[in-house]
Amino acid sequence: MIDFEEELKKFHPSLEMEEVEDAIYNQEVTDLADVLVKFVKEATEES
Repeated sequence: MIDFEEELKKFHPSLEMEEVEDAIYNQEVTDLADVLVKFVKEATEES
């Protein structure tokens, strides 16, 4: 039978997952509000 407590003691998170998490959180993401602000700014500059 599997001893889950013993298996949890052996567990170490993957370095790859930590790197992926950092990349996701540090990424600059443009959302719909940013796109709309850009369009309005460009439209007012052209007028």
